[in-house]
This record gives sequence, C-alpha cells and structure tokens, in this order.
Amino acid sequence: MFKIQKPEYINKTFRMPVDLINSLEILAQKESVSLNNLIIQCCEYALDHLEPSKNE
Repeated sequence: MFKIQKPEYINKTFRMPVDLINSLEILAQKESVSLNNLIIQCCEYALDHLEPSKNE
C-alpha cells in the first residue's frame, strides 16, 4: 500500500556570517530551490564527507 511520508522538522536558530547567507541565497535562487532546502543539502553533504576524528 502507498504511504505518504512526511519528514519531521524542528525549528532552530543559527547565527551565520552575512556574506555566507548572501552567497547561499544567491545559489538557492539560481538553482530554484529554497534556502532551507539548500542548507539541509549542504549539511548532509558535509556530514557524509566528514573526515574521521583521531578519537575514533
């Protein structure tokens, strides 16, 4: 059976440099995606490609 899935979200506030936000907004507009979606993709990519720490 087809089941519609809705991702769970939580609101958080982060402070980021103005230049970074401006660059992300320009990129999001250029790629026709929301700023929120772009930031999620950037964070997921960074976590997926994070180098293991020396403590692992």
